[in-house]
Amino acid sequence: MPPSWTFRVVPYGWLLALNGTQTVRGRSAKVNASFADIVKESDTLVALMGDIEARNGRFALLGNVVWSKIGVERGNVRSRSLAPGVTGTLATSLGLDIEMTIAEVGTAYEVYRSGPVALDVLAGARYWHQEADLSLDASAGVQVGDLEVAGTRAFARSGSVDWLDPVIGARIRYTVAPGHELLLRGDIGGFGVGSDFSWQAIGAYGFEFGTYQGVTFSGVIGYRALYVDYVQGEGRQRYEFDMLVHGPVVGISARF
Repeated sequence: MPPSWTFRVVPYGWLLALNGTQTVRGRSAKVNASFADIVKESDTLVALMGDIEARNGRFALLGNVVWSKIGVERGNVRSRSLAPGVTGTLATSLGLDIEMTIAEVGTAYEVYRSGPVALDVLAGARYWHQEADLSLDASAGVQVGDLEVAGTRAFARSGSVDWLDPVIGARIRYTVAPGHELLLRGDIGGFGVGSDFSWQAIGAYGFEFGTYQGVTFSGVIGYRALYVDYVQGEGRQRYEFDMLVHGPVVGISARF
């Protein structure tokens, strides 16, 4: 009998932290914010995340989506530099708001199995959509001719920024015990097609806790780190997202 399709759906939470540089309209800010910092100081913290896998024998189709809208204020955002062609003294960064969508699609193929260990190779694409607002202290002397001003704040708004990265990678699936699985995944992407370069590392542990009407439910805990270096434009049109997005992952898996 040929192998049949099985499906796994995982809604999850990714407790995001940000470390890197964000540039909007030629103004750059250094961001260093843990999840606790974002929760404590942000006016906004919204996220929707999910993972899906359809498997048939050695072959699998993969999908993942992350949508988040977060804000980082004052203590975790520092002005860094002005891009070439942007004049005026550098204002103090007061905050950064980012709406971000990350969507991945791809395929996996099992190339090796020995006992409880299986190795898959991966190929696919990662789509990014961002809208970023960097707020600055307008009284600090920043040139505001190309910015929006409200009270004592000047806002550098990126508008919609989109790009698509090709991705290749591998993952290891290890059955620790019946109903318990350890997953390790790594991939790289970009290669100058979309971003200059990106990489991702994921470690997750899944443990079954029950079956209901043919659906097996598992808890999932782990850690995900995703780095990307994307640049477009020059001078006042420069947008850059050179950032490590990382944090713990907690979710529930349903397999049928």
